[in-house]
Amino acid sequence: MSRWPVVVATTSAAHTQDLAAALAATAVPGDLVLLAGEMGAGKTAFAQGFARGLGITDQVTSPTFTIVQEYTGGRLNMHHLDVYRLESLREVADLGLGEMLDEDAVMLVEWGDAVLPALPDQYLELRITFGTDEDARRIELRGVGGSWPARARAIAEAVAAWRVEAGPAC
Repeated sequence: MSRWPVVVATTSAAHTQDLAAALAATAVPGDLVLLAGEMGAGKTAFAQGFARGLGITDQVTSPTFTIVQEYTGGRLNMHHLDVYRLESLREVADLGLGEMLDEDAVMLVEWGDAVLPALPDQYLELRITFGTDEDARRIELRGVGGSWPARARAIAEAVAAWRVEAGPAC
């Protein structure tokens, strides 16, 4: 059995995008992926690579001002949310996340850790932190609830090229 958290490291935005593209191969309809990290840590770069891994060819940009962007045309559709500017959990509920998760899509939520009480209790969390140099990043992946524990091994295998350490048992 694989272990959570799975910890990986990247050396550039392009490297982060490649990791995300590899992880997208494990995505299934209804997946919720929370992206946590400081401003400029690489959440949008991750979303760009994830979209590429799904086969989406549209340019992915930060939805900071639009809150929600939908991308279609890939193996799965992708809803990309940035909840940084929302002021209350009620605003998150008003977005209709449940309906978006029921579609043939995956949802990535930037700043998702800030609105956790308003989100479903089954998700993959990616905590992105700055590394030892300007472009390096450390990314900790942790699956919570639902099918995530059973998918730990597949996820660990998908990101094995970037893996640096394993955490405690799932």
